[in-house]
Amino acid sequence: MSINGYIRVKNDIENEIIIEKSRFITYVKKTPTEDEAKEFIDGIRKKHPFATHNCYAYVTDAGKTARFSDDGEPQGTAGIPMLEVIKNRDLKDTAVVVTRYFGGIKLGAGGLVRAYSSSTSQALDKAGIEENLLADLFLIKFGYDKYSLFLKFIENRKTQTVSADFSEEIVIKIAIPSTDTSFVEKLTDYFLGKVEIVKDGQTFVVFGG
Repeated sequence: MSINGYIRVKNDIENEIIIEKSRFITYVKKTPTEDEAKEFIDGIRKKHPFATHNCYAYVTDAGKTARFSDDGEPQGTAGIPMLEVIKNRDLKDTAVVVTRYFGGIKLGAGGLVRAYSSSTSQALDKAGIEENLLADLFLIKFGYDKYSLFLKFIENRKTQTVSADFSEEIVIKIAIPSTDTSFVEKLTDYFLGKVEIVKDGQTFVVFGG
């Protein structure tokens, strides 16, 4: 993970493939925390209580936590291959469950590894990715006569408005990628100094997601 951010799946999806008469139904979900990943996995198990296997792998907490399960498949043939696909794509905050309904034909260890890897890869391709960037938060205060100028200034910039307070003056809380080190200086110049800008911490933000 870069100190400036990381990538994760963009969409929660479901994808099914048939391999040697076995059904492999893959579910992908964005899960920032381990609790969310566990809840997701439990939900799939309840949805498919009679499946032969519900194998899973996930990376959560911005990459700090990683878990997997073969759920009865031969050791090392399901969960680890699934996790390796996630890690090889450098994905964080991502959980995958592959539900298998056995079709009567044994695949062997190599076949199972390929099946679970392929199922995971296809589903992740379908889910897409988004970039979660480290952002600086700023409180920006100005008069109503400057609002149209502010909108014009941020129009072609990578920003995310967190909140807006329209009272006696306008106070906008905005997130800017931490790599945009010139934002404050340029905004101050643009407003000819008639703007109040206060840094208000950092967080991870998906811009345009």
